[in-house]
Amino acid sequence: QVQLVESGGGLVQTGGSLRLSCAASGRTFSSYIMGWFRQAPGKEREFVAAFNWSGGTTYYADSVKGRFTISRDNAKNTVTLQMNSLKPEDTAVYYCAAAPTRFGVSWSAYRSRSESYDYWGQGTQVTVSS
Repeated sequence: QVQLVESGGGLVQTGGSLRLSCAASGRTFSSYIMGWFRQAPGKEREFVAAFNWSGGTTYYADSVKGRFTISRDNAKNTVTLQMNSLKPEDTAVYYCAAAPTRFGVSWSAYRSRSESYDYWGQGTQVTVSS
């Protein structure tokens, strides 16, 4: 059974940092795109960042570019999201997700679309106080 388990959320002041982790189990995710999404109260789920195991390439939403960094630990089958210079508008539940790689298709076509992701974690709350 595939499981994605997030950890590391919490309460932080504006300008602070948090590090989210996503532990993957049940399969080897080397052929998957790993992504982070977030959903604020009353808003739709939105894309945050994605990591492509193949080549180690990354992609970010404009709203977090330069502040957030997605990375992976192969040995631990874990993906992390380092969040710096946090703002109140970053407050949301953050979800880790995994999307199967579509061979022959550029990942730019589906990396930020939530419907591309087959597996989701339970979410972790991030609250940034002003």
